[in-house]
Amino acid sequence: QVQLVESGGGLVQAGGSLRLSCAASGRTFSGFVMGWFRQAPGKEREFVATITWSGGSTYYADSVKGRFTISRDNVKNTVYLQMNSLKPEDTAVYYCAADYSLSQLSRGRCDYWGQGTQVTVSS
Repeated sequence: QVQLVESGGGLVQAGGSLRLSCAASGRTFSGFVMGWFRQAPGKEREFVATITWSGGSTYYADSVKGRFTISRDNVKNTVYLQMNSLKPEDTAVYYCAADYSLSQLSRGRCDYWGQGTQVTVSS
């Protein structure tokens, strides 16, 4: 089992920044591909970003490319999502996810999910 705990969400004005963190415990962190997803009210959960096992490769949704940066620290067992130039349409609950497979995670078919953290961007 892997436990994922997100933190760092909150209320921010448009154009502002937030950094989300996701602390993992229970299994070897470096064995997992890590990712972030989000779900806005009335919408389906969508992929935001993912990072491979050693952090060598990252992938982003077009809607966040150039504004968000995913990173990981395999010593601290933590993955981060730095969010800059936030827009009201970024408002959502953000979920951390982990899986052994990059393809599975990218499709949202993840073995492990966090409980989510709310991000609200005011206009």
